[in-house]
Amino acid sequence: MLLGLGDSVTAGFGSRKGYSYFDRLIKNPADEFPDLSGLNLSAVFPNLVATNLSVSGSTSDEVAARQLAHVPAYGSNVLGIVVMTTGGNDLIHNYGHTPPREGAMYGATWEQARPWVENFKHRLNETLNLIKSRFPGGCEIFLANIFDPTDGIGDAELAGLPAWKDSTVILNAYNQVIQECAAENPEIHLVDMHTAFLGHGIHRTQFWRQHFDWKDPHYWFYTNLEDPNERGYDVIRRLFLNEIAQARNRIN
Repeated sequence: MLLGLGDSVTAGFGSRKGYSYFDRLIKNPADEFPDLSGLNLSAVFPNLVATNLSVSGSTSDEVAARQLAHVPAYGSNVLGIVVMTTGGNDLIHNYGHTPPREGAMYGATWEQARPWVENFKHRLNETLNLIKSRFPGGCEIFLANIFDPTDGIGDAELAGLPAWKDSTVILNAYNQVIQECAAENPEIHLVDMHTAFLGHGIHRTQFWRQHFDWKDPHYWFYTNLEDPNERGYDVIRRLFLNEIAQARNRIN
């Protein structure tokens, strides 16, 4: 069972049908890149079944409360391959239009956000334990961290959003939580979107920046800034496939 959970990145917001990372994990589109032709999970697992319960706009607390409620307890003969993106909406909502609060902390100071980061850690661990409880036959969870459309600089005001002084500190703290959760559990695998996307945000053309990508200086984000475009979804698909391949011995 390939199970998708989380937010709009797993839901594929901004991509055509068949071009999200989740869709491309299952089946290659007709105009697939030559180097990925025929490389998908269906080719490896002939009995693969997939369901995507992710919801665009969802925050980390809604994964357990709303999405996992629809996940049954599978039989002991079912292996779970779970892919999840979560936490990004906790940070970016409500784009500074409302005072920062937990679950919509845009504009918060680090002192405000510190307890919310701690709560995220507890919430994420509880969510991961709930996922594992649904798969008594075992599961491998591939958990992505959060990318940064400002390429690590933290100047989202250049994209039309309000200035947010502590954005990078808080984003890094959320990613540290995700990394720690993965490190503490052998069945949880970190998918490092954050590092992969540096140099492909709003500063992608500035060759003097630390993360400028000389080989591929292109934009990987959708028009709303918080989601990938189809090039970005292709990259995410590759990242997930690589991590799944690394976990092959455990899956087999």
